Parts: sequence; C-alpha cells; structure tokens
Amino acid sequence: MHFRNLKKTAGELHFGDPIDTDKDGNALTLIDVVADDINIADEIDKKVKLQRLRVLLETRLDDREKEIIRLRYGLGGERELTQRQIAGLLGISRSYVSRIETSVLKKLKRML
Repeated sequence: MHFRNLKKTAGELHFGDPIDTDKDGNALTLIDVVADDINIADEIDKKVKLQRLRVLLETRLDDREKEIIRLRYGLGGERELTQRQIAGLLGISRSYVSRIETSVLKKLKRML
C-alpha cells in the first residue's frame, strides 16, 4: 500500500522541493525560479481566503446582511456606497446600517 501511494505522488512537484543548483552549489527550488517580487504562497493563501469569504457571504448571512455588505464594499462589481447612501436605498437609519455592518464583520472574522 505504501508503494502505491508513492507511485501516485511520484509526479507531483512542490514549491519547496529542490529542482536544481545554482553556480555556488546552493539548492534552487521551484519557488526561487518562478517567483518574482510577489510571494506565491501569500497569493495562494489570499485566493483561498477570498474563496472562503465568498462562500461564507452566500451561506451564512441573511439577505439584508448580504445586501448591506455588497453595497458597502462594492462586491459583485457594484460601486462602494456610504452608510448614509445605503440607508436611503433601504429605507432604514444610517445607525442601523452601521450596526448591521459591524455585526456582520465580527461574525465573518470569527468564521474565518
């Protein structure tokens, strides 16, 4: 069974695996070769967290919370609105928009 697992992963290459050596004999990894000024690991982490945030927004918030966050932060191609503008659109007070926004951000932070 162990050999079967090794065979399945034999073609995989990880960012930290040495793939060559430089002129001084130091090991070069894939991340050294393909990376530029941005850190690939950070970019991947950011994309994973954004995907998780999208799922949480869709599955864990009620319709009013989703609408306020979508309008407030310009999600889905919308432009960002102020709390006052959102309150006018939804026919509620600005302080109520603020309370909902604050509670949603706390909720999302706990879930992430």
